[in-house]
Amino acid sequence: MITTLIERLRSIAGDSHVHVGAGATRRFRTGYRYGDGEIAAAVQPGTLLEQWHVLQACVDSDVAIILQAANTGLTGGSTPFGNGYDRPIVIINTMRLSRVDLIRDGAQVICLPGATLESLERRLKPLGREPHSVIGSSCIGASVTGGVCNNSGGSLVHRGPAYTQLSLFARVNAEGKLELVNHLGVELGQNSEDVLARLDRGDYTAADIHDENGAWASDREYANYVRDIDASTPARFNADPRRHYEVSGSAGKVAVFAVRMDTFAAEAQEQVFYVGSNDPAVLQTIRRHVLGQFRNLPIAGEYMHADAFGAAQTYGKDLFVFIQKFGSVNVPRAYAAKSWFDGVTEMLGLGKTLSDRLLQTLSRLLPEHLPRRLIDYRDRYAHHLMFRTGGACIAEMRDYLNSIFPGLNGDFLECTKEEGQAAFLNRFVTGGAVVRYRAVHRKTIEDIVALDVALPRDTINWFETLPEEISDKIALKIYVGHFLCQVMHQEYLVHKGVDCEALEHAIMKTLDVRGAEYPAEHNVGHLYEAKPALKAFYRQLDPTNSFNTGIGKTSRLRKWEAVEVTGQQEAANDACACGDLRQSG
Repeated sequence: MITTLIERLRSIAGDSHVHVGAGATRRFRTGYRYGDGEIAAAVQPGTLLEQWHVLQACVDSDVAIILQAANTGLTGGSTPFGNGYDRPIVIINTMRLSRVDLIRDGAQVICLPGATLESLERRLKPLGREPHSVIGSSCIGASVTGGVCNNSGGSLVHRGPAYTQLSLFARVNAEGKLELVNHLGVELGQNSEDVLARLDRGDYTAADIHDENGAWASDREYANYVRDIDASTPARFNADPRRHYEVSGSAGKVAVFAVRMDTFAAEAQEQVFYVGSNDPAVLQTIRRHVLGQFRNLPIAGEYMHADAFGAAQTYGKDLFVFIQKFGSVNVPRAYAAKSWFDGVTEMLGLGKTLSDRLLQTLSRLLPEHLPRRLIDYRDRYAHHLMFRTGGACIAEMRDYLNSIFPGLNGDFLECTKEEGQAAFLNRFVTGGAVVRYRAVHRKTIEDIVALDVALPRDTINWFETLPEEISDKIALKIYVGHFLCQVMHQEYLVHKGVDCEALEHAIMKTLDVRGAEYPAEHNVGHLYEAKPALKAFYRQLDPTNSFNTGIGKTSRLRKWEAVEVTGQQEAANDACACGDLRQSG
């Protein structure tokens, strides 16, 4: 059966775009941080109509399907995860489908499933407009569609998480039939193949575009929602049913062909302010005043602990310099080359961390890349807060910070353009720096425990203090976050020999006491258990459990036959998440 399917896939997408075998599929089936497993094939359709035919072939052959774009997820949600699947798996990678259509004079866009945030940002820049997110994951090639499916983003305070009610997608219905759903708000005909062929050609006009019964193309409520600093719930989190709508929050449980998104006017003038303090209460005072009293909200407010600053400065240096020299558009190509090299060294018995060790050695030869004043703040202050401001907020922020410093414990910088860019880029290479640290220190580090945490909006004591019996098991804590919404990325590099799963559960118990929700914006992937409302949403979208099976620790079997992962399977999955580094040598 699989041989017949592979031949059919080759007839659809072409031989060079169907990948079979451990070596050829490695970059598709191995996650950026977590996840790996056997697949029958990875296929890269070149048109939307090809994607439809590939899907139909997979449904006809009764295989499990994983839709994947840039494979930059942090929770293993776009790859297989260990064993226990009752069907072969086919990965459909959408990165060849990267077109972006500007509509309504650029006030909105239609993005095909492989369009990246970085490419969208470049298309909009000449128009003086921006997408829902322009920092963070855009640096490593993340797709627009991936952001929508995973409730990602939200660091830009006016715009909120990636969200739309306007999309074109396919689902497998309860009878096991593939069906196309056109809620894009664009008249493209009735026949599924005609709809996709027309969109492939861009064969539509302004007259074909309509408002689809007032459907939203962004989260219009978020800026007011995040200002409610006395609310006992988080501003945003993955399991929030407020923002589950078809493709939005779907975590790959449907097959996306296009999303329609709002764009936003860029500020003509921007200014970065950099705050340092040794007292976390000072930062909370600033947060509550900015959200509660400012007439004009900042564009973004990012937190970084000094230890995270130091880790990013040392272990994210080569990525920082690469982006500065070659641009973020080339980062996915660099990661693909690194994945190929890691696959070769793994086959040769040299492990899969040799590239990291070589790159780290080379990075030490590079000159210091961060401005002197930022390094001085790293040495003076434990807690760092960066504000990106624009328009009238610039003067409002300047006046406020001058009014509280140096009276409070801390100080601030009004950054030069170079300092501001370096501050935010150093913040956003932190994720890669954590992975690099693990690779370089494999003899002393068991693995990474990564938590993506949304604290209630009324939380005052926001900075985590772990009990000694937990803290002693951790070699290095990396704390960064989107501070105005109190979404924190807490990553723990764990001492060798420590049970990562037990440690993670112990930390989660402390978060439950604090009323936190997790994950906040990276989706459940295969690391978190989906909450009941989220599981129900997944089952509604995918009644036969054909897409991304096992996500959120749900069933991997046809028609959801096993509701929960068994203890034996859990152990196998943990080996996939925590044991792959140990096995690599």
